[in-house]
Amino acid sequence: MKQVILITGASSGFGAMSARAFADAGHTVYASMRDTTGRNAPQVQSALDYAREHQVDLRAVELDVLSQDSADAAIAQIIAQQGRLDVVVHNAGHMVYGPTEAFLPEQFTQLYDINVLGTQRVNRAALPQLRKQGDGLLLWVGSSSTRGGTPPYLAPYFAAKAAMDAVAVSYAAELARWGIESSIIVPGAFTKGTHHFLNSGRPADTDREREYTETGPTAGLGEDSLKGLALCEPEEANISDVAAAMVDIVNTPYGKRPFRVHVDPSDDGAEVVNAVADRVRKEFLQRIGLGDLLRPHTR
Repeated sequence: MKQVILITGASSGFGAMSARAFADAGHTVYASMRDTTGRNAPQVQSALDYAREHQVDLRAVELDVLSQDSADAAIAQIIAQQGRLDVVVHNAGHMVYGPTEAFLPEQFTQLYDINVLGTQRVNRAALPQLRKQGDGLLLWVGSSSTRGGTPPYLAPYFAAKAAMDAVAVSYAAELARWGIESSIIVPGAFTKGTHHFLNSGRPADTDREREYTETGPTAGLGEDSLKGLALCEPEEANISDVAAAMVDIVNTPYGKRPFRVHVDPSDDGAEVVNAVADRVRKEFLQRIGLGDLLRPHTR
């Protein structure tokens, strides 16, 4: 069934790729990004060119997850044009790389604002409509880093993604009786095919960073970690598998969508740990008499 889909952070990476994949699958897709008339104008044009060339319904919409007004306006625009909203894909995020001590507390705050509070702003804009409809899907783009292998120099990002995962899990239970489903897709650390590491932020305290990277016993650690990650990644690893998995989740019949899907060619262990955590969640909800929160209620 054709769905109206909003994707945050769709100017590049998983967001841009999944927007095209959803559109190819026959859905109406709003690829949201900030600064659509400025820095991201070329990405907007690229999406429109793709829509025209492939005869699909792919649109761009202004949405800055750091602004509640922006999120409210984007959702209002979609509902005015479509009369409904079926899927919200929480994809917007940012990565940083460097020694943890060299990041200022304000940088941690910024990462949390983008990766966690941004989802809350979008939810507050979108959920009244989804609850009114009595159906819908929140699709959260997580990270294997929240419970899998944890290589060094990614702490602010790991912390933010772990917080987002915790928010997603809580929302899943709170929205089930409203008829709203939740799925979390868990990509691994793809080192090829994205610009995540290339475009990652750096520590603001460069003097402290150099103490780790140039003169101390950890000199070269960052490079060694990246090399190790690359060696763990099979040659056939393809980030398009993440977009394909997202399409499969959306296309799965209502009420049968998986709670969590891993796409981790490097197999860093997150799937094992998440299996235990999700089983404990299921068993505990059943134990306290709230097992009905494990599936959305049809209204």
